[in-house]
Amino acid sequence: HKIQIWIRRAGPNYVEGLRKVKAASDKLGLGLKVYGPETHITAVIPMALGLMAPLAEPDLSQACGPPTRKMIQITGKKPSSSKPQPPPTKHTIVTATPQTTSIVYGMQNRAVQGMLDFDFMCKRKKP
Repeated sequence: HKIQIWIRRAGPNYVEGLRKVKAASDKLGLGLKVYGPETHITAVIPMALGLMAPLAEPDLSQACGPPTRKMIQITGKKPSSSKPQPPPTKHTIVTATPQTTSIVYGMQNRAVQGMLDFDFMCKRKKP
């Protein structure tokens, strides 16, 4: 099915959580990509979409210190098909269009349900 699973975990006990997920992945042959707080959460998206080469996964075999982050260079960036930005002014208002979509991090059920309700009330064809 060519399904890829990319995990980025941080917070308390993140190293132990990543170790357990990676061990389960290796045991089941899932081939998960696992990253900790040293990789910014938004860096996982371009890697998963193939816009940049995957970064090396962290070494989970030993204790880690505080994470250090580096700037990520994206190669092969696709040109944007959206309309150009308005000329800069003192205040810029960003509005949604019928083609606006979003990516929601975490299980934010209430936020997602609110967006779906809004799309339904506006008779939007694709949520």
